[in-house]
Amino acid sequence: MKELLTYIARNLVDNPDEVTVTERDTDAETVFEVRVADGDMGKIIGRQGRIVKEIRILMRAVAQRQGKNVSVEIMD
Repeated sequence: MKELLTYIARNLVDNPDEVTVTERDTDAETVFEVRVADGDMGKIIGRQGRIVKEIRILMRAVAQRQGKNVSVEIMD
């Protein structure tokens, strides 16, 4: 799933080499932290947060098929 999230994020931004996705496991879920270049923050979040919302929905759907819980956080 980390590879899928990385692929999506890299294709949305102008500086794909600066995209990093880290995976952190907690008791209840897996948290994916996405970091992008400062200039690309708006592209990954989208107008009124629409793009990041759709990314979260997609990742939850993939995780649900695997019987897992995930969340996606966009880091500054």
